[in-house]
Amino acid sequence: LCRESKKMGITSVELLEPKDWPTVQKYGLTCAMGYAIGAGKDIDKNFNLVSFHDELVKSYEETIPIAAKAGIPNLITFSGNKNGMSDEDGLKNCALGIKRIMKTAEKYKITIAMELLNSKVDHKDYQCDHTAWGVELVKMVGSQQFKLLYDIYHMQIMEGDVIRTIEDNHAYFAHYHTGGVPGRHEIDETQELHYPAVMKAILKTGYKGFVAQEFLPSRGNAMKSLRQSIDICDV
Repeated sequence: LCRESKKMGITSVELLEPKDWPTVQKYGLTCAMGYAIGAGKDIDKNFNLVSFHDELVKSYEETIPIAAKAGIPNLITFSGNKNGMSDEDGLKNCALGIKRIMKTAEKYKITIAMELLNSKVDHKDYQCDHTAWGVELVKMVGSQQFKLLYDIYHMQIMEGDVIRTIEDNHAYFAHYHTGGVPGRHEIDETQELHYPAVMKAILKTGYKGFVAQEFLPSRGNAMKSLRQSIDICDV
């Protein structure tokens, strides 16, 4: 994957743990969004669960300096599932836990990005499933080192209105993911989103970061699908 990515002009392969960062760097690539060591990878059990905060804080406090040394700019995090919890309590709990790691994140200038995921199809009961909820959490945490990972695929399923959402809320977004809707496959004309227009909207905001291709190839040649997705997003 690293070799083929390099040929295509791709500069990042992401959602890797620290043990894998040297591999992509060996090929002259980076990892624009990394995982924390240990607890931070759990989508359904995360910062909205106060009893899990100590374990999460330990994971991020350990990983943040490693990420800084490796030149990894962002670490992903998740809200966790509701399990009957109100959105208000989820916000309070997430903010309480995330604030505990902000001093270290600010010291090392590492952004912690909570991913917006759909709770309709792929991640039932996930709490951070609407942009408004995520934006409110960013405001509550109150640090430039905590923002959102805006997943275009997931938010098209939950709320649509993707371009206007990006225009209105881009200051709260640290990173973007793609994926075709429905199915999470190729981002071409077989699905409902017009990705060139979405990319132009992102570009218009002044965004200088990465847009990650996170679709699941549905055809025989995955590298050909990846190449096509890069061309579609090259605006």
